[in-house]
Amino acid sequence: MKVEFVDSQPEEHGVQPVLEALKQTPAEIAPSTYYAAKSRPESARAASDQVLAEKIEQVHEANYGVYGARKVWAELNRHGVDAARCTVERLMREIGLRGLRRDKGPRTTRPAPETGRPADLVKRDFTARRVNEMWVADITYVRTAAGGAGDRR
Repeated sequence: MKVEFVDSQPEEHGVQPVLEALKQTPAEIAPSTYYAAKSRPESARAASDQVLAEKIEQVHEANYGVYGARKVWAELNRHGVDAARCTVERLMREIGLRGLRRDKGPRTTRPAPETGRPADLVKRDFTARRVNEMWVADITYVRTAAGGAGDRR
């Protein structure tokens, strides 16, 4: 992580000034450590993770982005890709992929002791004698794509 930070700064500051600035901080990194990490070949795990991550993205996209880790893992196994489910879960988290969550819906009605009820101002008589005399609404819950407003949980 420190190496990636140093690599993100060379256009603005250069490598040596960044390494100097990191001295005497918890993020200190020796120049020899930085250059050794840069010359070290990619690990076998990182290489296999990259290949598997591409396959995970393909399966997830092919299934309209609704498959979670368990179904992606099962689909990969059906196609002969041998991977541990925990690895699929980890890579999906790193990539930022999630399946469609089918949570239990929110509890929209609550018994009287739990909440106060608004007064019945029309005494259950919903007939209006003229236009705009009476407006009545009862919106308890409205599901939205983004959640937020109307999403009481």
